[in-house]
Amino acid sequence: MIHCKDEIGLIHAISNVLLLNKLNIIRNGEFVDEKKQEFFFRSEIEGDLDKNVVISNLKTALPEGAKIDLRKKRIKKIVVLGTKEHHCLGDLLIRNQYGTINAEIQGVICNHETLGNLAEKFEVPFVSISAKDLEREEHEKLIIEAINQFDFDYIVLAKYMRILTPTFVEKFSYRIINIHHSFLPSFIGANPYRQAFNRGVKLIGATAHFVTDDLDEGPIIYQDVIKVDHTFDPKAMSRAGKNVEREVLFQALELVFQDRVMVNGNKTIIF
Repeated sequence: MIHCKDEIGLIHAISNVLLLNKLNIIRNGEFVDEKKQEFFFRSEIEGDLDKNVVISNLKTALPEGAKIDLRKKRIKKIVVLGTKEHHCLGDLLIRNQYGTINAEIQGVICNHETLGNLAEKFEVPFVSISAKDLEREEHEKLIIEAINQFDFDYIVLAKYMRILTPTFVEKFSYRIINIHHSFLPSFIGANPYRQAFNRGVKLIGATAHFVTDDLDEGPIIYQDVIKVDHTFDPKAMSRAGKNVEREVLFQALELVFQDRVMVNGNKTIIF
């Protein structure tokens, strides 16, 4: 995965480096941000290689300051954070159990004990850390200590209903993925289904995004919607929305775990 200033001949230069290293290209994808004149590129390759040599060759061939990320295809490791709602966590645990997601859940951490039995049924380590009588920073310190017990690539917020501090977000920059029960940027924050009901919307949806310091405004990975009508009260909207939330979170995670997502400012590029 490459991100650099755009100029003529970049694909030729990259392909030449791969050829010189006797690497086979399976597929390529590219995108140019015309406004910023920035080039984004993803290539799936196969063959024996020396990672340091390939990266060094690419840095020589590409514009100064090029960002190069060479990753080996593998199953990702994740830690899931939750609160009380079971639908997203339950879906991930089932997929984890039967190997239908390109990840392995290393542990589940919640600020309530409610979901402990669910995690234990799938023999996944569960940690409960109550936020009661704790300042937000104190609670997060304990959460971080629990997270760091696991070897992981990403943190998944499966309805983790707490706002994270900038310190937490910075520590795990672009490694935290959240599912928000709204088609962002509409209805940011709490009670989006109540907000949607009051507005009389005919579509409700869900959004999976990377977490940043701006509440519910991080780069969007995947979204979807379903139709509703005047007969849906907030509870009915919430029930219907849970199905969308599960699917949106799964689809977003699949894209990330397959290394198909690149961040461009507050947007994402999906290859």
